[in-house]
Amino acid sequence: MRRGSCIGKCDPASPPHRLRPKPPLPPPGADRAAKLAVTVFPVLVLLAGAAGLLTPGTFDGWSANVPYLLGVVMFCMGLTMTPLDFKGVARRPWAVLIGLVAHYVIMPGLGWLVAHLLGLSPQLAAGVILVGCAPSGTASNVVTFLARGDVALSVSVATVSTVLAPLITPPLTLLLAGTYLPVDAGAMMGDILKTVLLPVLGGLLVRLVAGRIVTRVLGVMPWLSSVAIAAIVAAVVAASADSIKSAAVTVLLAVVLHNGLGLALGYGAGKLTRLGPPASRAMAFEVGMQNSGLAASLATAHFSPLAALPAAVFSVWHNISGALVAAVMAHRSRRRDREDAEPVAPPVPEPTP
Repeated sequence: MRRGSCIGKCDPASPPHRLRPKPPLPPPGADRAAKLAVTVFPVLVLLAGAAGLLTPGTFDGWSANVPYLLGVVMFCMGLTMTPLDFKGVARRPWAVLIGLVAHYVIMPGLGWLVAHLLGLSPQLAAGVILVGCAPSGTASNVVTFLARGDVALSVSVATVSTVLAPLITPPLTLLLAGTYLPVDAGAMMGDILKTVLLPVLGGLLVRLVAGRIVTRVLGVMPWLSSVAIAAIVAAVVAASADSIKSAAVTVLLAVVLHNGLGLALGYGAGKLTRLGPPASRAMAFEVGMQNSGLAASLATAHFSPLAALPAAVFSVWHNISGALVAAVMAHRSRRRDREDAEPVAPPVPEPTP
């Protein structure tokens, strides 16, 4: 018999924490595929950014294609969704609501605070704030899985934050970034509907109609999304290559602070509301990881290529930091499981005089 297991029923004298349910085992190969995704994706995006910086002329005119590339990313996201994702929201509305509020309060507020403390230029400040006002990142579910977090909650929060983005992102951007640059919230709402919501719904519809065919090609979707996001980064970096040398260090500092504080406060929000360790790990990534592709697209269309630079840097950094934090969280979770599995020696009765 495996150490620490119970047959029939557990010893009632065991500590309560021994009885907590274990998360279901991942499908074979899922952990390896997830690690490969979060390892290769940042490298691919970093190479694309380097290409845009070193040979900007190669990507002349690519900025006009950024909304279409984002549409490809969101269509792929829709193909991976099923009605079960929405049923998960109905089963745990309170936890999803906490995640949604934490996401759209913490990251926009941090974006404004970081821009203010670092004294960023209006273009860069608007770009950082816009990253904070974007919905959850498309890689947050994968990183939550690697961290042994609550993947179901992660998927639910990411789904709802994406669906509600047309209603939440524009007014938040107007409120926080309007003092730096003019913001046309109505036009921004229309762009999010066209480049985010409609492609996601289109992908979901195709999944419902041709589920068997889509299932066969699901493994290609993350790589197609990665290539599209890499192309977005190359276009953004190339368009502002002349300004990057003077702003690169400042932008990187802003992104690291924004992302790091978001991960920490997201985890803290889960702990504060007593959602449990796996859900708290999911909250860290749902708050700290953003849809930087959407932020880059909106910044390019409504502000300037320079304003899209924070989103391009965020695309690389939040995947690196997310993978590192997930590794630490997973290590601590496995260590706790090993400690819980160790048998507890029965108390030795005191000798009677």
